[in-house]
Amino acid sequence: MHNMAAPTGADPARRDDTDGDFLLPPPRPADRLPCRVDPVDLRRLDLLALLTAAGIAPSAGDRAAIERLSELPGSVHTALHRWLEQAYGFCR
Repeated sequence: MHNMAAPTGADPARRDDTDGDFLLPPPRPADRLPCRVDPVDLRRLDLLALLTAAGIAPSAGDRAAIERLSELPGSVHTALHRWLEQAYGFCR
């Protein structure tokens, strides 16, 4: 007679199409490590994503300019995004 209980990841007798693999349990938010990303880093990544979406590939020498632009206040960054979005006709 077959066991009708659902198999668990810890069950060594479990056989399925995963060849011994089993699904991990979902993450528990309480176990996450606190992580804060610096706003300058967020602006830099956002600017790189915006340039990529606009089809503008930064040159190797542009890294310093992107770093400097990312250090500017958020209001300048918002204006820069607005200008690029209007110039290249796409929305976020």
